Amino acid sequence: MARQRVFSGIQPTGNIHLGNYLGALRNWVALQADYDCIYCVVDLHAITVPQDPAAFLVERGNAAKVLLAMGVDPRRSLLYYQSRVPQHAELAWILSTIASTGQLNRMTQFKEKADKAGSNLGLYSYPVLMAADILLFRADAVPVGEDQKQHLELTRDLAERFNARFGEEFPLPEPIIPKTGARVMSLQDPTAKMSKSDPDPAGRVLILDDPATIRRRVKRAVTDSETEVRYDWEKKAGIANLMEVYSLFTGASMQQIEAEFGSGGYGRFKEAVAEAVVAGLAPFREAYDALDDAAVHRIMEEGAVAARDRAVPFMEGVFRRVGLSA
Repeated sequence: MARQRVFSGIQPTGNIHLGNYLGALRNWVALQADYDCIYCVVDLHAITVPQDPAAFLVERGNAAKVLLAMGVDPRRSLLYYQSRVPQHAELAWILSTIASTGQLNRMTQFKEKADKAGSNLGLYSYPVLMAADILLFRADAVPVGEDQKQHLELTRDLAERFNARFGEEFPLPEPIIPKTGARVMSLQDPTAKMSKSDPDPAGRVLILDDPATIRRRVKRAVTDSETEVRYDWEKKAGIANLMEVYSLFTGASMQQIEAEFGSGGYGRFKEAVAEAVVAGLAPFREAYDALDDAAVHRIMEEGAVAARDRAVPFMEGVFRRVGLSA
């Protein structure tokens, strides 16, 4: 029986934080055991906001290195740069002709990004390109977080609309929601998600941070005026957040964490969390540092060739449906 196909993409930056890693990317690695996985660095999406071209090339390569160091295996998964497979843009244009402006006006991430970086047509149509990314390879499923559900709903709507108008071509992709790691909050504001765009760098831990930085930021994490380590998001969000992180790195349950650290004070618990993060990220940092840039470039080019080989017949099917075939 053929495996179901999964697609997901990552923005081209090496500044991946704990929330990205624990909430999404670690699950990418696990999915390789059960799915036909297609992963790409979505560099076309990234240029919807201003980029310095030279720095952008470096960041794009760093993102590829992060995925490889983390455990994405090009022998088991398709891995490439989005821009090296022009069929993404071709399908996006075709889908844009059936996407309604009303739907795009309702996309919340456009409003958030436009407020920060200014609006442009690419940013406005970003969700259509995202839909094309998923539908191009006829993905059956997409790993998503809470903030991406709206984009997947649009993808399903466009697939249904295309199928109704031109004939059955696309499956309707289902969400894969991680069982763990979906919520990692800022260390300085545990009511907000950890983010690389947070103006306060103390609110996040990057997976390439050195051990001293990790220890310092965890130990300075905002908690509360009590001393009991207890899992309570309503009253003790800062501690609950650190408990989530500790659990994801050690496998300990909330009950086990409370039993071990409950009355021992926050200092001792924060030290344990910091050491768990340092130890958990050490193998990744070693693998990242060992990667050769030329080898990574070769892997990504080979992945792009394989992706184009798979995408061309898929797009020929779309062209036939809409009357554009040779």
